[in-house]
Amino acid sequence: MGTKMGKIDIDNMSLQELKVLQKDVAKAIDTFEDRQRQEARTVLEAKAREMGFQLNDLVEPGRKPGRKVTAAKYRHPENPELTWSGRGRQPQWIKDLIEAGGDKEDYRI
Repeated sequence: MGTKMGKIDIDNMSLQELKVLQKDVAKAIDTFEDRQRQEARTVLEAKAREMGFQLNDLVEPGRKPGRKVTAAKYRHPENPELTWSGRGRQPQWIKDLIEAGGDKEDYRI
């Protein structure tokens, strides 16, 4: 178990000091995975450089593991090339059609 400080004497801390410590611990817990991920990335980037590559050269940019491409569920009424899967942010054309009084279900494929 890694620590950067010795034992904390919480019995002799003021309420304000305890609240600050509690906030700091909550933040450390919330950011733990991000810090671990960054540490892993640093190690992988160093290994890739050691082998003559950039890490980005070895992974597919834009692909996220476990994400599936979803088929289009909605199509623009005037431009059939504009589609939306129904996942993620709504495209502006869907927002515009809804704002104009339409129902997105009217554009379901």
